[in-house]
Amino acid sequence: MRVLLAGGGTGGHLMPALALAQALQEARRGIEPVLVGAQRGIEVDVLPRYPFRHHLLPIEPIYRHTWWKNVRWPLILGRAWRAVGRVLDAERPAIVIGTGGYAAGPVLWRAQRRRLPTVLQEQNAFPGLTTRWLAHGARQVHLGFPEAQERLRLGSHTAVFALGNPIRVPEPGPRDAALAELGLLPTRPTLLVFGGSQGARRINYAVAGALERRLLEAVNVLWGTGSAHAAALARYAVPGRVVVRGFFDPMAPPYRAADLVVSRAGAMTVAELCAWGKPSILVPLPTAAADHQTRNASALAAVGAAIQLSEEHLSPFTLAEQVTSLLADRSQLDSLGARAKARGHPNAAREIVSRILTLVA
Repeated sequence: MRVLLAGGGTGGHLMPALALAQALQEARRGIEPVLVGAQRGIEVDVLPRYPFRHHLLPIEPIYRHTWWKNVRWPLILGRAWRAVGRVLDAERPAIVIGTGGYAAGPVLWRAQRRRLPTVLQEQNAFPGLTTRWLAHGARQVHLGFPEAQERLRLGSHTAVFALGNPIRVPEPGPRDAALAELGLLPTRPTLLVFGGSQGARRINYAVAGALERRLLEAVNVLWGTGSAHAAALARYAVPGRVVVRGFFDPMAPPYRAADLVVSRAGAMTVAELCAWGKPSILVPLPTAAADHQTRNASALAAVGAAIQLSEEHLSPFTLAEQVTSLLADRSQLDSLGARAKARGHPNAAREIVSRILTLVA
């Protein structure tokens, strides 16, 4: 039985598809996950490293800021429609799952026209365009944030589940061993900072400024700068205290070592922080589509599961002040971590797949 998983363009849409593909393969013998992405998305580099067959389609995003590029969409849509048809004809899937992004919309749309059972997995508190557009015709909708449901128009036969976002299951381990592996001393509290694989320029500037002004002298810093910024920021590394890398892979050792995390508020990052039960300061990307990162951060901040710090108020001084005051207050750290963990869904991929398979039981 083949299951088609469409999603990509960015890691935030591709990684859930990969997590679900892995869970499908583990759930039942005889299931073959097949992934569908875009020829110009991150999946071009990522999917060849995974053991799943995949198709890359000539699909482009809808441009929100450089809107004049959308004049090509009638041509793009025609090519994409034909390409999707060829994939559906070749694979004949039992179910089509969409995890959002511009790679998912045309695939789910055409699958629904063919009356194939479709499932949507929405990562964000404010649902994306694909989910809002196609939820009415889906058999199931799986939400990372329960707050997203109020913004959806659902069909009479659409079941909704809020089981969290599908991520790698946390692998807890000794903090001191993780610190030793990363080359840090266990006598200081440890701050983990990252902005995704591409990095976060404003967060990087704030961390660099705080280190230059010696505002974080009493803290270990694990700093994932993003690949594009790693070479320029490598000079801030301090043996035994400040580790600078483009990105951390695997993420388990940094999470084990961290007492506090500073990051963007992408849905998958938030899901990992909650699953690990990590206290965090979330700095949403203000230019994210529909400002969904602000909504993600606000959802956690509203229940005391994270601290929200807007990019507008981010500086070396505000960052250092928030970090040092939190690390000095163990009771607040513990409260943030516990409330985050209460919203965590470490086994979300497995639970989502168990619901999806009821459609073909």
